[in-house]
Amino acid sequence: MSDPAFVLSAPELQTDYHIFLDTGKKRGEAPLVLVMDGDDQFTIAVKAARAVAKKGKAPPLNLAGVGYGGGYRSPKNRRARDYTPTSSNDENSATGGAGAFHRFIAERLLPELYQKLGYRPPSLVITGHSLGSLFGLYALAQEKPLFDKFLVSSPSVWWDERSILKQVAAVASKPLPRATRAYFSVGEKDSASMTGDLDILEKQLAENPREGLTTTFQRFPTKNHITAMDVAFSAGLEWLFEGES
Repeated sequence: MSDPAFVLSAPELQTDYHIFLDTGKKRGEAPLVLVMDGDDQFTIAVKAARAVAKKGKAPPLNLAGVGYGGGYRSPKNRRARDYTPTSSNDENSATGGAGAFHRFIAERLLPELYQKLGYRPPSLVITGHSLGSLFGLYALAQEKPLFDKFLVSSPSVWWDERSILKQVAAVASKPLPRATRAYFSVGEKDSASMTGDLDILEKQLAENPREGLTTTFQRFPTKNHITAMDVAFSAGLEWLFEGES
């Protein structure tokens, strides 16, 4: 894990967020990719972004990873709180804080990043895996999403009896204010719950499409929950930026 570029304190959440940066690319033009689970996944996302840009499959990208100063199992980590839209009595830790975390991103983190970058990016991407992509789904299920591109890898749709599906359905009739793309994926060797829930989500979005939203779903035959991450980030960025490099 590399050192963060800076630490942004959020007293309202009693959390100091460690922000990782890979920037300096075409200031004023480069899209900004926000990476969930920055402590563990930022290096993977940077490698994927550089690879797809080198192949000409995506433009140069600036990346910002959001972490906690500790990985998945660290007591500092608050992913179970920040990435879950609803509380669950089955969990020992605090949960259901996605709304507050989303406000932190909108009101504190993005303005800070824009100031440090010196420009407002033309496109905002969010990437996540597992619980991180559950938060990505929550961010998509807003009337006016902050992001216009979503990389949703192996999302934890199962959380709280699939309550996220109700939130996605609640905004299905509300047209998006700008063209939005969402990439969904899962490894076929993941659990039956993960693969089956993605099938349910795909069917729901197909039956109740949201105006302005273009989606694709990809399954990786030989990948499980862990090994799918690398290929999902690369394939997802390629699809999200198709025709824009």
